Amino acid sequence: MNVLNRLILLTCALAISTMVACASTSKQSGTGEYIDDSVITTKVKTAVLNEPTLKSAEINVETFKGVVQLSGFVNSQTDINKAVELTKQVKGVASVKNDMRLKATP
Repeated sequence: MNVLNRLILLTCALAISTMVACASTSKQSGTGEYIDDSVITTKVKTAVLNEPTLKSAEINVETFKGVVQLSGFVNSQTDINKAVELTKQVKGVASVKNDMRLKATP
């Protein structure tokens, strides 16, 4: 094998290994998906922050492959419904998992 063929083979092997390393799995996002999920998370947090009836500091947002998980404590079922509704309106959200809980009243 001459030097040119070895160089081409090495380049192809490197390209394939790079693509495999950036590919997503069922438990890990690929590079592009991670960026998309970060954008979705930011948009959801912004929507919640801009809603005057919600206390954004008490609602946590996490996104994995377009599925948004909302968690934290809120004052009423209305707050839960509003947060879920706002989240569903964000572009890129595939589905919403609601793990928010009502605060205990003294």
